[in-house]
Amino acid sequence: MLVSYVLSFHQPSSLMRFLLSLLLAIIAAVAVSDDSVVFNRDIRPILSENCFHCHGPDDANRAADLRLDVEGEADLDDLIDRITSDDEDMRMPPLDSERSLSPQQIETVRRWIEQGAAYQGHWSFIPPTRPSLPMASPGDSDASEHGGSVNTDSPSPAIELDPIDQFIQRKLDQQKLSAAPPTGPETLIRRSTFDLIGLPPTIAEIDQFLADKSPDAYSKLLDRLLARKEYGERMASVWLDAARYSDTYGYQVDRDRFVWPWRDWVIAAYNDDMPYDQFITQQLAGDLLPPGPSPAATRDQILATTFNRLHPQKVEGGSVPEEFRIEYIADRAQTVATAMMGLTYECCRCHNHKYDPISQEEYFQLTAYFDNIDEAGLYSYFTDAIPTPTLSLPTPLEESRLAEKQKAVAKAERRIAAAKKQNREFWEQQISQQRFTDLQLADPIYTNDFEQSPPGRNKIADGIDGNAFRLTGDDAVQTPVGNFKRSEPFSVSMWIKTPDVKERAVVFHRSRAWTDAASRGYELLIHEGKLQWSLIHFWPGNAISIRTLDPIPVDQWVHVTVTNDGASRADGLRVYVDGKPAATETVRDALTKNITGGGGDTIAIGERFRDRGFKNGFVDQMRVFDVALTDLEARNQANGPVASDDVPLHVDHAILRHDVDVIKSGQALAAARSELCSVQDGLQEIMVMRELDTARPSHLLARGEYSMPGKVVQPGTPAALLPFPTDAPANRLGLADWLCDPRHPLTSRVAVNRLWQMLFGVGLVRTPEDFGSQGSPPSHPELLDYLAIEYIDSGWDTKAMLKRIMMSRTYRQSSRHPDPTSIQQDPTNVYLSRFPTYRLPAEMLRDAALAISGRLVKTIGGPPAKPYEVEASFKPVDRDKGDGLYRRSLYTYWKRTAPAPVMMTLDAPSRDVCRVSRERTASPLQAFVMLNGPQYIEAARGLAETLAQKHSPDQLESGGVTEAFRAITSRTPTSGEQEVLSKLYQQQLKYFRDQADRVDSFLRIGDAPPDPSVSGPSVAAMTVVVGTLMNYDGSMVKR
Repeated sequence: MLVSYVLSFHQPSSLMRFLLSLLLAIIAAVAVSDDSVVFNRDIRPILSENCFHCHGPDDANRAADLRLDVEGEADLDDLIDRITSDDEDMRMPPLDSERSLSPQQIETVRRWIEQGAAYQGHWSFIPPTRPSLPMASPGDSDASEHGGSVNTDSPSPAIELDPIDQFIQRKLDQQKLSAAPPTGPETLIRRSTFDLIGLPPTIAEIDQFLADKSPDAYSKLLDRLLARKEYGERMASVWLDAARYSDTYGYQVDRDRFVWPWRDWVIAAYNDDMPYDQFITQQLAGDLLPPGPSPAATRDQILATTFNRLHPQKVEGGSVPEEFRIEYIADRAQTVATAMMGLTYECCRCHNHKYDPISQEEYFQLTAYFDNIDEAGLYSYFTDAIPTPTLSLPTPLEESRLAEKQKAVAKAERRIAAAKKQNREFWEQQISQQRFTDLQLADPIYTNDFEQSPPGRNKIADGIDGNAFRLTGDDAVQTPVGNFKRSEPFSVSMWIKTPDVKERAVVFHRSRAWTDAASRGYELLIHEGKLQWSLIHFWPGNAISIRTLDPIPVDQWVHVTVTNDGASRADGLRVYVDGKPAATETVRDALTKNITGGGGDTIAIGERFRDRGFKNGFVDQMRVFDVALTDLEARNQANGPVASDDVPLHVDHAILRHDVDVIKSGQALAAARSELCSVQDGLQEIMVMRELDTARPSHLLARGEYSMPGKVVQPGTPAALLPFPTDAPANRLGLADWLCDPRHPLTSRVAVNRLWQMLFGVGLVRTPEDFGSQGSPPSHPELLDYLAIEYIDSGWDTKAMLKRIMMSRTYRQSSRHPDPTSIQQDPTNVYLSRFPTYRLPAEMLRDAALAISGRLVKTIGGPPAKPYEVEASFKPVDRDKGDGLYRRSLYTYWKRTAPAPVMMTLDAPSRDVCRVSRERTASPLQAFVMLNGPQYIEAARGLAETLAQKHSPDQLESGGVTEAFRAITSRTPTSGEQEVLSKLYQQQLKYFRDQADRVDSFLRIGDAPPDPSVSGPSVAAMTVVVGTLMNYDGSMVKR
């Protein structure tokens, strides 16, 4: 929950008055000099640590019902008295809180009062400004690009540190701490290489760096790493967590889905150093941007919006589509809030919180930006249709064929239109002068007069002529025909009678199910009393549909004819009522895929699975045609009178049924449409965003429930952050513009904090998902603002920002401080007196193993890979053969309900929701996986075989161990390490020589066959050594 900070006390009375005066008197922010006490920087942390627990935003912990975030007058003298009192009943914080203010903190509060007790609002809601640089401390510069030792024996004059280091140094000085010395060059290249490409440096790369004695050696190293294609993969792995990327839909069924081209777009965006403002704008609203410089560029902009569709999706039987559509919208808004603004936005979904600066109405105003696409609440269970809206991703060959077929259809349409126009005068003369009277009418391919044997519980009733069927709505009347393609003209006619105004009723359909198959096929519905005729690939976004403007009469027979001319456009559909063309409106007009393949190959009347049937409705005299009926034929089907002098009606019919040129042109058009549809049906699609032509009303939902819509809300942003630009559109593009406004208080801060976290393990704000009042305040607020402003001023250049941070002394310092009291004074390394140490992420551990094995497949992008471990997941999946086993972990097939077990063991998130940080755990199971997992044993064997090929058997122990150590840890082993590993090698060599039958089975773990050219026992022994090294602290821990 986002709330303002408040004070808390255990006793009401004078204590309440005291602290009420403390905060409520500080009502205005003032300009401060460099030595001024700043509330957010200096005072709020003291109060947050010592006072907010009992009288803060947590209702459950609040004592005496006291909140002190309302304006008031302060007795500041009483404040000092309280925090310095020796009286246990008076002193604050109380003794039982086990908290106390240090003399330095008391002095800070005293100075703050003396300077006017100026108050600031929550720090993260104030736009960042460029802070003044602190004074540099002497003797704190780097000695060399390689991070060599600094000579501290002789006095150093005052020097100018990097601004980043100046802010860090000031905090160190305040805490009476010192920075650790620079780290060694081998550690530095290992640290930098993992941080920028997620892989260990090779021995050759280490030697190249060590040999470069130029002053800019390290700068050149960073440039090389930033230019490598693996950089994009490394950066993408972080963003995929935030974007909740998965290769499956989630929930119980958890079917596979096609989204990996978006992942490849992210990799390319990072490698191209796309500015961060463009990066988030394209993902939020790429479909709303002006077209790019080429069709491919425009397609990429739209592809980026797949980001918004990566949430879990539902299909289980009994699910309510609208319920889950609302959940998808909420997920999008929350992901944007967390990933881009660092806010836990969902807290105000259900109701207002009295002290929360973001209201429930503002919550739904934000979700309204994501509520205007043509999507279903469920994906299709019975078909493989991609949930709409979608983007086609043709290959270059398919794109060429598509353009060719589209031109052919357009040409055929022009030709038949010209033939109709050219020959019309001839047919007008023929008809008007009665020279041609033998008009042929289309014959039906199926007839049903419903005279007898109604299926199920349907009943015989009086019909328009003879008998009819009265339907139950639960028992379908099946026909033997109806499996038409969208490019094939066809018509259906019948008499119907409805006993009442139907909100929704299925008259007939050719499909399998409603929501479970996205209505794939075609259908005639009664919708709110009106007829709706539709051809559907995936409802609602890939369909054509028209609806009559007038409702049909109740309790009387009505003749209905519906036709499709094969154009795959809404203007190719027609509805006739009692033989006359009905006035209709277009409901949907975007059919680009097949309507077959959803099951149900024949027409079913009156009922559909998981839908509302034509209950108590009557049907009679059904006819099915394999042509689109003309107006004359539709009139004839309804037994309607056709006046002999109705020349236009007869002419139109004669042209279509008797004119040779038009008939040939029609056949050519049908063939061209069929070929075009065949190409379109084969195109791969991906979920994207696409705005509806007419905005859908968004509602404030009572208690956040889909079924309780309240007032209509317009898209909007929280007033507490930044006014929405008056000239920006009220859509996702406007939202992106608002987010990327340099004055936005959160976007740049959140972005640079995540980059800092990527390099140092934790951010300057240690709760990257929560920059609100319940999150941690920044450890170095001025540094955070400095980096945020620098990021904006650089044009949101991510590579430049990473290099800027990595060139700092703070990044290049050692993880080991020569002063043992440093750890005691700063155990969690908040002040960065040393470089932090932590285990590498799951992806890096596996990728490093593959890299040193020599088996890593370096292909960028492509479908998900299925390594060994997916066979052992909660829901086993067949693993790959060949290259798929050795691709980077970024590409590992990610199943939401059963993520890759090895990755999960090593703390990878499930990606059900947006995650901007990972937990770090330590368990025996992690070591078990690393020592016994087939991927890791096979990787260890790969390096062991390489070493056995390079070193003779008598040199393998010494040379092989040293080279393995360097390859795995990036440094040369100490004599003690060398000795331990040599003993391990000898022990294992003896074991495998004594147990010769074990050698072959051990070396055959994994699909890669053993190398027959090298000694089996030697390779087996070295495999154990390598596997042990891969579990060594120097391999698994970033230092």
